[in-house]
Amino acid sequence: MPVCPYARITMNRLGIIGFPIAHSLSPVIYNAAFPAMGIDATFEAWLTPAEDVGTAVARLRQEPETLGMSVTVPHKEAVQPFLDAIEPTAKAIGAVNCITKADGRLTGHNTDQYGFIRSLREGGCDPAGMHAVILGAGGSAHTVAYALAEAGVVSLAMANRSPERLKTTLEHAEATSPRPVPIEALGWQDESVTKACRDADLIVNTTSVGMQGGPALELSPLRTGDLKEDVWVFDLVYRPLETPLLLEAREAGARPIAGLDMLIYQGVRCVELWTGREPSVDIMRRAAKGALGIKD
Repeated sequence: MPVCPYARITMNRLGIIGFPIAHSLSPVIYNAAFPAMGIDATFEAWLTPAEDVGTAVARLRQEPETLGMSVTVPHKEAVQPFLDAIEPTAKAIGAVNCITKADGRLTGHNTDQYGFIRSLREGGCDPAGMHAVILGAGGSAHTVAYALAEAGVVSLAMANRSPERLKTTLEHAEATSPRPVPIEALGWQDESVTKACRDADLIVNTTSVGMQGGPALELSPLRTGDLKEDVWVFDLVYRPLETPLLLEAREAGARPIAGLDMLIYQGVRCVELWTGREPSVDIMRRAAKGALGIKD
């Protein structure tokens, strides 16, 4: 990997923009990673309403001590017009979650797709040749669909509560896929989902169902009986670490993968882009688990 120019200077300020932002684990994981790498940097959370996105990017551009930025919801699309360049993967997915600065130019990247695929593979699941089902049709579904197509799945099926949003997401996925993959539209918690899940090798939840603090904390996005033995089940939700869906998967003899490592590995890629060096995955994971009150 080519060495980023940031690796040759003292870094002292990076941050993440979003609204809300207090829940973000990014300051925790990066402020654990940088000292362990011998890098003089602090990472902050910047509460940024929609109308202030341009101002936040301008600050990154103008302040020498502000040397990189992460972007979270709801700004992953809105930030793009303020950048000088967008990497092809981020452009295809339609979302930027990492901004680098070099020679005064700001470039947008999407590291979520890297984090998703790496966490799948580290968990023992290689999606090449698999039939996959994606639950949800928001921005995360765009990322997952692109990543799975790139990784070699043979088919995709997507389910969402809103048929209109599902149609838009399917059209986007088909238009931007890195390789041709048939994509099927499913209903929501009906027989089409049950059949697709029973035929699937991999099921990925990109909805917020089951999230701590959410309206559907006690629920799973699937109905009882939708899961078969040995199917891989990945939940992007990581608060709590063991979601209702993952508990269901374990009880059904399926193979659950928690979403926390996706956060960690997308962060690993961000640090590589900002510094040209790979941080310690273990240090970042321990920091994240500590912030969530999880003991190893």
